[in-house]
Amino acid sequence: MKSPSFRRGARFVFLTLASAASSVPMLASGAPAASTEVTAPQMIDAFEGTFGVHAGQRRNHIKGTCAAGEFVGTTDAAGLSRSGLFSGKTIPVVARFSIGGGNPQVPDAAPAPRGMALEFHLPGGALQHITMINVPIFGAASPASFRDAILAAKPDPKTGQPDPEKLKAFAATHPDAMALTELASHHTPTANFYQTTFFSIHTFKFIDAKGTEHLVKWRFAPRDGTREMTAAEKKAAPHDFLEMNLIERTRKGPAVWDMIVYVGEPGDPQDNPTLAWPENRKHFTAGTLTITQATPQQKGVACEPINFDPLIMADGIAPTNDPILLFRSPSYAVSFAKRLSGQ
Repeated sequence: MKSPSFRRGARFVFLTLASAASSVPMLASGAPAASTEVTAPQMIDAFEGTFGVHAGQRRNHIKGTCAAGEFVGTTDAAGLSRSGLFSGKTIPVVARFSIGGGNPQVPDAAPAPRGMALEFHLPGGALQHITMINVPIFGAASPASFRDAILAAKPDPKTGQPDPEKLKAFAATHPDAMALTELASHHTPTANFYQTTFFSIHTFKFIDAKGTEHLVKWRFAPRDGTREMTAAEKKAAPHDFLEMNLIERTRKGPAVWDMIVYVGEPGDPQDNPTLAWPENRKHFTAGTLTITQATPQQKGVACEPINFDPLIMADGIAPTNDPILLFRSPSYAVSFAKRLSGQ
């Protein structure tokens, strides 16, 4: 029987494998005892070393389902952002729902993050990407710390499981991981994609018509409510169920999420995704996402070639100096190039 410390460590590592990130000098407090720089190729090498190389596929969030629908923004959001996303017009959306990590055979009931990635096709040909997971914080304040988490999760060839000693050593030397470790201790997987709340993780800037910047975070809250799996459901769950559940749900009718935007106040952290904002921050409904169809991911399906780089933004939304956020683009690019070349 594995020790409680091992189980906590393994669960933490599953949750931290949420989005490919990489290096920038550390900007946040709680710095991990690790090198403060790592390159995008090194980050992808870490994923490949832990999960193996699956030619022509994503290095993270490898297991996924394509979907499509539309988004309609609100006038409340238009007051804070001049983005065409909040024009009130119907915006076509290409979506991808996924499970974190680079193992294409991961069981759907594993304690890995659920992901939602969206590509909005704005009037005039502009694109807006939004990528999210179903926990409100990240497990690393710097790309180097995230890379260390991936390396700590590498299976031992003898056991097929991460080395408990390496997991304990990681936890002892990476204080920035503690918040997500605590969250993971009572987190269970959601029962399906359409009853999952997805969070932005990072802080962004809304820019209004006058050029004023507003710090924001957001979440997409499902109209069907959020539901986690029970212990019995986890035990009895088929190896693969999330994709078919979503396909069946959209056949019955659209799955709907409300985009809830939280507005920051002075002193709220904006460059450390391991820190959450207080729930009492001013918030409002910025729009409604409606997913009308879902289909298995395969060549020729709309979401398959998209890399969902979160730094693809239309005018009116901008990134903060969060080092994890800023390096997602180059690390996504390395993974994308390998995937397109069939590597």
